[in-house]
Amino acid sequence: MTDVTKEQVLETLKTVRGPDLEHNIVELGMVSDVFISDGKVYFSITVPAERAKELEPLRLAAERVIKELPGVKGALVALTADKKAAPASAPAASPAAHAGHGHEGHAHAPQQQPPRAGKIGVPGIKSIIAVASGKGGVGKSTTAVNLALGLQANGLRVGILDADIYGPSMPRLLKISGRPTQIDGRIINPMENYGLKVMSMGFLVDEETAMIWRGPMVQSALLQMLREVAWGELDVLVVDMPPGTGDAQLTMAQQVPLAGAVIVSTPQDLALIDARKGLNMFRKVEVPVLGIVENMSYFIAPDTGTRYDIFGHGGARREAERIGVSFLGEVPLTVSIRETSDAGTPLVASEPNGIVAGIFRDIAAKVWEQLHGQPQRPAPAIIFE
Repeated sequence: MTDVTKEQVLETLKTVRGPDLEHNIVELGMVSDVFISDGKVYFSITVPAERAKELEPLRLAAERVIKELPGVKGALVALTADKKAAPASAPAASPAAHAGHGHEGHAHAPQQQPPRAGKIGVPGIKSIIAVASGKGGVGKSTTAVNLALGLQANGLRVGILDADIYGPSMPRLLKISGRPTQIDGRIINPMENYGLKVMSMGFLVDEETAMIWRGPMVQSALLQMLREVAWGELDVLVVDMPPGTGDAQLTMAQQVPLAGAVIVSTPQDLALIDARKGLNMFRKVEVPVLGIVENMSYFIAPDTGTRYDIFGHGGARREAERIGVSFLGEVPLTVSIRETSDAGTPLVASEPNGIVAGIFRDIAAKVWEQLHGQPQRPAPAIIFE
């Protein structure tokens, strides 16, 4: 079986007529840059926002012809609704547009569409919460995994979505390998370990593959991993956000009815400065902040029992009090957290009766308390000009 090339994909897509029925979608500059990994083809089709719903057959046609190409194992094709997209009735002015250069990474995702009745969440999922941080290196993904396991240990049905397209970590943190299966070539079965249902870009591409996608492709992939996965019935879906306040965070805030967000920070002032950015972003898009977790809060030497506040102490608690949100708890810096994370055996699962596992279960209980009785709301429609 020969490997399919980007040129073959684009040439095949020239057989798909655009909305004007005269020119193909490549000539019209509607096709994003094409990404191919392990025989799977990924790209998006940019359409005017007001026509996104009616042009769904266009996406299906493009997906069908690519799946029929020799060497293609699967295709992930998404519509990206762009308020500023070129009219889908004439060829684009620049021949480079089909290579993705017609987009500047600030394309507007389907939030420009009029709200559709019943599309306020994911069927079967009662609450969706985001675990976020203003910067990397604060242990956010480890916190997200153990929070999810803590919620499960408290009797809830839980799944976790790895929203970090560029640096997915769930396959390693949860010791899951292999590729997910599909239902009817469309809906993806989530992977599973420790009783958690899991979806991550890390299951679809090789670990060392560099993802070089622009904003529209990130948005499309995120929404497909959320809405086109057979999650089943879940009480909570935990979304492990990438660090910062970029495309993934905005997509989740605009497109998904998040019940709330948990902010992870370390105690020092530098981390808290970045954490405030994440807090302010969620507040601006009307997502409730459920509370702050102070990770790496302190270190207790295993040989002497002496406590060391390596990164300072109490900064996250003071910040929570200052802005009026719940302080969810202090997680210590321990060798076992590092070892179990690297080994894919999270502490809450591998040492359920340990001190740190108890801390995570307590944090999970506080998060659930914040969520309990809180109705989910449709995500606000936000337009960035």
